[in-house]
Amino acid sequence: MAAQETAEHKYVYDFAEGNKDLKDLLGGKGANLAEMTNLGLPVPPGFTITTEACKAYLATGAEPAGLAEQIAAHLEALEREMGRSLGDPQDPLLVSVRSGAKFSMPGMMETVLNVGLNDRSVVGLSAQAGGNDRFAWDSYRRLIQMFGKTVCDVPGEEFEHALDDVKRAKGTTNDLDLDADDLRGLVDAYKKIFSKHTGREFPQEPREQLDLAIRAVFESWNAERAVIYRRQERIPADLGTAVNVVAMVFGNLGADSGTGVAFTRDPASGAQGIYGDYLANAQGEDVVAGIRNTVPLQELERIDKKSYDELLDYMARLEGHYKDLCDIEFTIERGKLWMLQTRVGKRTAAAAFVIAGQLVDEGLIDLDEALHRVNGAQLAQLMFPRFKLDHEFQPVAKGIGASPGAAVGKVVFTSARAVELAAEGESVILVRRETNPDDLNGMIAAKGILTSRGGKTSHAAVVARGMGKTCVSGADELDINIPQRKFTVAGQTVTEGDVVSIDGTTGKVYLGEVPVMPSEVVQYFEGTLDPEQTDDALVQAVHRIMTHADARRRLAVRTNADTGADAARARRFGAQGIGLCRTEHMFLGDRRELVERLILAATDAEREDALAALLPLQREDFIEIFREMDGLPVTVRLIDPPLHEFLPPLEQLAVNVAVAQERGEDVAKEEALLAAVRRMHEENPMLGLRGVRLGLVIPGLFAMQVRAIAEAAVAVTRSGGSACPEIMVPLVGAVQELETVRAEAERIIAEVVGDSGVEVLIGTMIEVPRAALTAGQIAEAAQFFSFGTNDLTQMGWGFSRDDVEGAFFWRYLELGIFGISPFESIDREGVGRLVRIAAEEGRAARPGLKLGVCGEHGGDPESVHFFHEVGLDYVSCSPFRVPVARLEAGRAAIETTGSDSR
Repeated sequence: MAAQETAEHKYVYDFAEGNKDLKDLLGGKGANLAEMTNLGLPVPPGFTITTEACKAYLATGAEPAGLAEQIAAHLEALEREMGRSLGDPQDPLLVSVRSGAKFSMPGMMETVLNVGLNDRSVVGLSAQAGGNDRFAWDSYRRLIQMFGKTVCDVPGEEFEHALDDVKRAKGTTNDLDLDADDLRGLVDAYKKIFSKHTGREFPQEPREQLDLAIRAVFESWNAERAVIYRRQERIPADLGTAVNVVAMVFGNLGADSGTGVAFTRDPASGAQGIYGDYLANAQGEDVVAGIRNTVPLQELERIDKKSYDELLDYMARLEGHYKDLCDIEFTIERGKLWMLQTRVGKRTAAAAFVIAGQLVDEGLIDLDEALHRVNGAQLAQLMFPRFKLDHEFQPVAKGIGASPGAAVGKVVFTSARAVELAAEGESVILVRRETNPDDLNGMIAAKGILTSRGGKTSHAAVVARGMGKTCVSGADELDINIPQRKFTVAGQTVTEGDVVSIDGTTGKVYLGEVPVMPSEVVQYFEGTLDPEQTDDALVQAVHRIMTHADARRRLAVRTNADTGADAARARRFGAQGIGLCRTEHMFLGDRRELVERLILAATDAEREDALAALLPLQREDFIEIFREMDGLPVTVRLIDPPLHEFLPPLEQLAVNVAVAQERGEDVAKEEALLAAVRRMHEENPMLGLRGVRLGLVIPGLFAMQVRAIAEAAVAVTRSGGSACPEIMVPLVGAVQELETVRAEAERIIAEVVGDSGVEVLIGTMIEVPRAALTAGQIAEAAQFFSFGTNDLTQMGWGFSRDDVEGAFFWRYLELGIFGISPFESIDREGVGRLVRIAAEEGRAARPGLKLGVCGEHGGDPESVHFFHEVGLDYVSCSPFRVPVARLEAGRAAIETTGSDSR
């Protein structure tokens, strides 16, 4: 065999040659078959064709040189071991051909069983089985069906129709009622179907069957369903699949045979016990297809106690060896147990935490490994309430699950109505075509937000996630009529006050009230559920792992919060300060009139009067936040968006003025407002007069905010508290901008702070690419950087965040240009490189420079690992994502340092 395998390219491995650590080369299935073989478990003999062979085949469309000869050599060895030859008419060896990628992709790629059967060897198979003609012809029809569908793209339903016809003629619905003659006739029917669609007879040469099946498995790596699955699970597209060729063992030889699936623990809850299903007189696909009812695995003890006891022993050995929940497939052939597959089993989020804790208690893993085995996405699932669904509840629409959770409430169509009903104690769902900043109060009041437009980065989605509100966006099946306060969907009309239920995880919309199950994990984080006083295994496991994550992490975790209530909640969730307090939200609602006065001011005196009226309001806002964050840092971003966003839309205002003029009404004030809106109108306001530019152009605006911050800090300190404000100047692109603002700010701070002992840091948000590239200069005037990765992504890519997702992101994801939206997870190569450059050059200029991030990426699990790697001091995210960031910061730390248990 070795002579036929070049030293350069060994494409085929016997099971005894591999092990579980070779998943990159042998795929998960092949590596685990090898591991079980080496453990001495009863695995049918076979060999694995590597992922390298698959990648070479996909790159050229042809088998790589030497592969055919290596397969032949390993097949010959398999035949010697089994004492049979592939397709021998007298005593045939049959094999299965199965896919097996590095990462489990259940059902996404191809399998062909019973390869080697033909018109002559089917007779030999019957003799092997003691004259069991029924078994032999059943196996042959299965081969033609699977081979035709998988290898030759014959429509699978044609085979199903033919099978149904035979059962109907027999007067049965059960495959087991068909006898050998029925199945022999079915084979003839299947051959005709095959010939009709392929233009050739079903191949009778066993080696041709094998070669074609191997190629089909290779090609299934790029099948549509596999591509979609990889994209969903973020599995790289360049891994390829291995192919496992395994001697067939048969679970369909009679009552003393069967097939099943076993789990060493409950994959749903993590509970210890015996979990699985068994199906007598069946092959594996019968279990998956669900054409017959399985029995609980415990029933195997009664059916075949010897095999049952052996299986339990093997399950215990595998779990002890893999130190994890194992998912096992097995077949019993006439009382002989064969192990066909094992893998670390998929599990629910709850089971992941519970099992990790159990394995620590059992001494199989340490706490570092337990932390490694859970993740932030799983924790996020556990934090949101969920619907308790049954057959009564069917969705009427489906949008984008923009912010997870389950929300039920009365439909309202305006922010004002949402606030009004919420004040009366009602739960409401705010329904809009799309939301804007004016809807903020309604969004705060609502239990959930439902829009017919927008995606995961729309205003509704971003704000809802920040507030921990359930949101479904882009449900375009909804025909929303705001003036008439109704929407229609699926032929039904929903009016204001009707109840709907929305699922922010799946994006599904239900009419009526769906029961909601509360999250015990949130109760734990809120402090209302004591892990020491509960027997809830999940809460105990979450507490234990979170405690370890906090002990291991280097990154601090702050929150994005604009109100005292948000700050208090975030602190309960473990936030170590506020990394972003947006001051623009403080200018909405009742204060909008003061902003209009500021914008319309015709003289310095009028402008100063407007600012003087805003000052005490801002000061009280900051006092509330500083008190809630007593002793923790609070980064306050000076006003960032263009002022015209606080004014009515130009088109709407122009129409209103024109209509009023036509009626002869006094519109002097409205005309002045319209003139101001026209004066400030910009074609691309996100790249216009905003941020630091606004502070430099509107005299006194930043000064008012700085004074309010400083006065609030002094007030809290003198009342016995401790305030640690950090003033962040937004949208800086040149050091001179920051120097100008800082000079004025330092003068005001010195005047206000006096001998109070309050220290105020001044820094900037790095969100303009030029700022990242000139970070060394800017650091000389900044005491801290906070990366605004939302705008940095927007400007770095040249994307308008509000427009691109619905316009073309779907196509970019489909084509594989994106694995995930760069607004959801940091683009390491592009935007991430800007962050890395700014961090390195900023610290080189100012070694003590504090570095953080406050964009949406601050709570994204993958991005948190990048920020740890780059060396930031903290991440900041919405209150509900604080626990997720804490967990991932701990995981990032152990992945850097490693764990003895791995």
